Amino acid sequence: MNESVPMTVEGYQRLQEELKSLVRFERPKVVQDIAEARSHGDLSENAEYDAAKDRQGFVEGRIKELNHKIATAQVIDPKTISSDKIVFGATVTLFDIDIEKEVTYQLVGEDEADIKVGKISIVSPVGRALIGHRVDDEVNIIVPSGVKVYEVTDIKYI
Repeated sequence: MNESVPMTVEGYQRLQEELKSLVRFERPKVVQDIAEARSHGDLSENAEYDAAKDRQGFVEGRIKELNHKIATAQVIDPKTISSDKIVFGATVTLFDIDIEKEVTYQLVGEDEADIKVGKISIVSPVGRALIGHRVDDEVNIIVPSGVKVYEVTDIKYI
């Protein structure tokens, strides 16, 4: 299945930096750690060796995952989007009707999501529910605590 992975320019650059760091620094360090642990003798009871091998497995798995995501990335620059509807990359201001408070989210790819900085995944329940709505639309979103009702007050592509 060769499905593209949507992400912003910023998210794509972050993945590339992580990959570069793993290949240039982490991978050689793990190889060095394994060599050092081997020099301590009996590998069957060598916790350092086991830990280094586990770390190597993690690093190699992450490198493979990042390579795949970068290869299948569909990089989208929100600044180039002109739409009155909510789509990937939109920065959306919502009015939470229940608590009478405004919240702002940017819809991003799964790897970029970080609620602390207002970035939610396009595939999250909130992200999916917002897609296609316009300013002044009322959006009902099913969340674990019940149904949240938001009014879309602004849509920007920045």
